[in-house]
Amino acid sequence: MEKIIAERSYGWVIVVAGGLIGCVAAGAMFALAVYLQPIALNTGWSRAEISVAMTVVFIVMGVSGFAWGMASDRFGARPVVLAGAVLLSLGLMIASQASSPLMFQLAYGVLVGAAGGAFFAPIMATTTLWFEKNLGLAVSLVSAGMGMAPLTLSPLTAVLIDQHGWRTAMFIVSILVLAVIIPAALFIRRPAQAAAAPRAADAGPAPEQGSLLSALKSPHFIAIAIAYFFCCGAHSGPIFHTISYAEMCGISSLAAVSIYSVEGLSGLGGRLFLGLAADRFGAKRVLIAGLLLQAVVIAGYTQVNQLGQFYVMAVILGAAYGGVMPLYAMLARGYFKPEIMGGVLGAAVMASSLGMSFGPVAGGWLFDTFGDYAWMYLGSAAAGVAAFIIAFSFPKPKFNVGQPQAA
Repeated sequence: MEKIIAERSYGWVIVVAGGLIGCVAAGAMFALAVYLQPIALNTGWSRAEISVAMTVVFIVMGVSGFAWGMASDRFGARPVVLAGAVLLSLGLMIASQASSPLMFQLAYGVLVGAAGGAFFAPIMATTTLWFEKNLGLAVSLVSAGMGMAPLTLSPLTAVLIDQHGWRTAMFIVSILVLAVIIPAALFIRRPAQAAAAPRAADAGPAPEQGSLLSALKSPHFIAIAIAYFFCCGAHSGPIFHTISYAEMCGISSLAAVSIYSVEGLSGLGGRLFLGLAADRFGAKRVLIAGLLLQAVVIAGYTQVNQLGQFYVMAVILGAAYGGVMPLYAMLARGYFKPEIMGGVLGAAVMASSLGMSFGPVAGGWLFDTFGDYAWMYLGSAAAGVAAFIIAFSFPKPKFNVGQPQAA
């Protein structure tokens, strides 16, 4: 009995380790928003040229995330996360020495993007294997670790840039990636019964609902993927360009980064609140409400130009987009069997990453063309409305996960 209790309790170790890994990995990958202004001033590269690197990150991360997800189903998440940490560090090191926009786009976009897919889907898939009760809370806490990045690595990156310049700062972060992620990854493992599943599956054909190919062709997955695409397409531009927009409004660089940090702090609360709400009321209902809130607040940025206003919008947007992100994993766990969760979430991440890829470069292009960010915010809000509408089409879950609890 004690062994069974200890095994069940280990799921919370996975949550802690996954949250820490997500914080450092997301902070290292998505800090380009903090580097944007310093790189442009130091090198003379345009915002659009620099933003292309982030677009490439999302595209490559999506494609690689599918491959990493399938690898985690086969071999477990630990070796996948370890390989991703090494690749992420290498990409940052090379990008920090880039002498041209193309070199920077290849190093940051391709290598960092390829590494990015090794974290979210494998860790989230592993987390879902450990929980039946409190699944919404568990995946939200792991996601909250990623949401800690704006509160930790983003301010640290800003300080490092201020003291040492962007190149040295990026190199220091690359070392930090190895120092934190590799030890934390050693705690990641599947439950004993799930670890045996791939070997058992080798003995004969998988049932239809357990087949990854069947899952990816199902209406359940298609609905999730399309909504995820538009959801991430909606908030990626505002996340990436708001620091630059705030600086355009006369707000200091450090204060502008603090807006990003407030957004991250609010995202933590949003993840926890929406995760608990999803355990109580069902993931679909909570997701729909969060998507509507996201669309409305993004449109509201067109009326913002003061620091206090930025803080208010950051609180609302952070809670909305931060809160909805882990709910896709919760919904997927209700549709598909555990042994294919890595591949399913990897494919879902690919859809979301393609959505994310449009925001940074579109925002940069719109700014370069029109001299302001109004059209970016309006276009992003439209994408948010599309995600909200599509979420209504989600089918009823096959398994008893992510549904409203009985009163």
